[in-house]
Amino acid sequence: MHPAPSVIVFTTLSGLGFGLLFWLGIDTSPATGLIAFVFFVIAFALAVGGLVASTFHLGHPERAMRALTQWRTSWLSREGVCAIAALVVMGLYAAALIFAGAHIALLGWLGALLCLATVFTTSMIYTQLATIPRWNTPLTPALFLALSLAGGALLSGRITMALGLLCLAGVIQLGWWIRGDTAFANSGTDLGTATGLGDRGEVRSMAHPHTSPNYLMREFVFVVGRKHALKLRVIALSLMIVLPVVLLLAPFHHVLAVIAVLSHLAGVAVSRWLFFAQAEHTVGLYYGMR
Repeated sequence: MHPAPSVIVFTTLSGLGFGLLFWLGIDTSPATGLIAFVFFVIAFALAVGGLVASTFHLGHPERAMRALTQWRTSWLSREGVCAIAALVVMGLYAAALIFAGAHIALLGWLGALLCLATVFTTSMIYTQLATIPRWNTPLTPALFLALSLAGGALLSGRITMALGLLCLAGVIQLGWWIRGDTAFANSGTDLGTATGLGDRGEVRSMAHPHTSPNYLMREFVFVVGRKHALKLRVIALSLMIVLPVVLLLAPFHHVLAVIAVLSHLAGVAVSRWLFFAQAEHTVGLYYGMR
């Protein structure tokens, strides 16, 4: 699929923001006053900034609120409902800490669970799509959740937890890539099954359905060269997992911590670009691109 910048920004920033909010919500001895204010500002800026960016790829952003009414059947709608609920609850929790110095643990835990639910529903928007075999796996929500929690732990200064979660996220990412490279072929989908003519023999396309590129070709038929994809995977894994782990294992220094966070953020962005760019939609069969 065509990797829209707005969706990459959305999934990268919101995952990190809600991950940070999760750790702030379950903290048994949270900071109060100005320190709490700084942490919550960063978390809300990332989460809300990502959500706002997600509206840029909509044809009619002014109609975005209508999506909230379809929560019974739409993962996109469920994501919106969970995100709003998480931000409201965590906003109340943060206000109590900042302005009253009060730690309402139950409110924090509820907000933390809603943050995880938001990340999960975001991942399910993609996981549910059987037309994109690479995404259609339980590894997709596992990857989204692992990266969100790892990034949040890293940003909140939980070194030991961050190290473990980063390694876990790295393993899941590698498994997701390995499984994804054969997902389309293993799905059993080809031009014969797409047209319903496969039982009559081999089906071949004699000509493209259109003489010029159309919307489907621009949005759903995007091909990344194997060599380029491999290089980008190495870059993504190095920035997202390897460098932050190395920096966390070094003697603690605030500058190294900042570099680790920025490196992780850049690596996740590259990984998300590949997530969309390598998504082989079955519609590409009609154009001889699969």
